[in-house]
Amino acid sequence: MADPRVRYARVDRPEDEPPAVRSLLDVAVLDMHHGFANLGHASVVERLMRIALEERRRVGEGAPGVRIVSYDVRLGGAVPSSASRFALVVGTGGPGSLDPRENDGVSPYAQGIREDPSWEAPLWRFFDAVRGNPSCALLGICHTFGLLARWAEFGEAVPRSAQKGKSAGVVTNLLTDAARQHAWFGGLYHASSGGRIQVLDSRLFDILPTGKAGPDVLAYEATNDGVRGEAITMAEVERFADGHPRIWAVNHHPEIGDAGEQRARLLRIAASRQLSEAWLGERLQALEAWTASEAAERRLQITTSYTFEEPVRTILSRALGARRDARPS
Repeated sequence: MADPRVRYARVDRPEDEPPAVRSLLDVAVLDMHHGFANLGHASVVERLMRIALEERRRVGEGAPGVRIVSYDVRLGGAVPSSASRFALVVGTGGPGSLDPRENDGVSPYAQGIREDPSWEAPLWRFFDAVRGNPSCALLGICHTFGLLARWAEFGEAVPRSAQKGKSAGVVTNLLTDAARQHAWFGGLYHASSGGRIQVLDSRLFDILPTGKAGPDVLAYEATNDGVRGEAITMAEVERFADGHPRIWAVNHHPEIGDAGEQRARLLRIAASRQLSEAWLGERLQALEAWTASEAAERRLQITTSYTFEEPVRTILSRALGARRDARPS
């Protein structure tokens, strides 16, 4: 049964942002799709709502309600006005160049997007505010991974060469020594095959390391037999005192979750919108790769558990418990 205390709000323009409510724990979603058809945003929202529902029930009586607040960052210029109200922020993937000034509507990597870059400066300020607020966590996925790389200066976005082509479907990433020694991601390393993990990918850009000190590189792209490539695919900017990730980013799609749910979601979107056969075919092919074998699906689920599901669950559980315990008796 649905819980009326887990709800959703959409912010299409800055003036649509709802006020904070003491009885609600807010979670922000940064929608980076610029109005284009997508699976990522719906997947993020649905999984956050499910986790919130489960964690509210686990925390028990006195747990606050949870509100998932989705901001249309790139098309509507809607950026959260404060980091202090959020326990968690999740940024989605999205089309086009990672520098909005390059999205002129005609260049190959703009993918048809003509973009006003005025949202970038307030988003950078918001990232600064999240970094300065030790109680707020941030996960960046795909396009947001690239934006965080530009903001924190740990990586530079470069279009993938014609020889490499688009990285799509189930591919291999290679975890680093920093991941192996990490209090949380060390579990993923030990659950992997010599540091090789499987991820669901869809990207036209590589994030190449700048060598800037501070952020930890956790993974690189790799060949199927584990030979490391040059592009960063996971990084961490900040962590909690107990070693759990606080600001981290992945250049894959851990939000997809159950392949059956994703197929149903994909077909709903396809039925409701005018979409190209290529767009639909590529995503159906990725789902076929996801379910090609039980072993492949299990490896993908392990990656998802460590990079999305369990960190998010831990963050929400802690925040719900802290808010419950802070209520006047």
